[in-house]
Amino acid sequence: MQRRSLLLLSVALALIVGNVISANASQTVWSGLVIANNVAQPEETPMELKRLEVTLKELFGYNQFSVIGQSKTALVTGSEDWMAQSKYFSLHVDSKEGNDKSGYRLDLKLYQEKSLLLETEAKLSGQPVAQLGVAA
Repeated sequence: MQRRSLLLLSVALALIVGNVISANASQTVWSGLVIANNVAQPEETPMELKRLEVTLKELFGYNQFSVIGQSKTALVTGSEDWMAQSKYFSLHVDSKEGNDKSGYRLDLKLYQEKSLLLETEAKLSGQPVAQLGVAA
């Protein structure tokens, strides 16, 4: 996999993890592994990414996005952890203690099999996903 594609994959992961939906006293977070490329006849964007399609295309310049792994988790205590997995990649998400009403701090780790490729932090809030801040 080319370095640029890997970077796109990891940055897209951080953005997509921010898809928070209110659900009574808890929050439900969808996280996913996404592969992107440019093709002559792009397939329809997966339903999970429809809200982000324009933003992803503008940010990364690719015209086709595929979800290769995903997870949906309810955040109740604010210190849960979970993993989205595909055949070769996995995204470990660890929600940190000390989260407040303004959002959740997440540690993200992207692995290719057992090798750590990327570690970053993201903050989820009630704001639209395109406005989330991601620190590398």
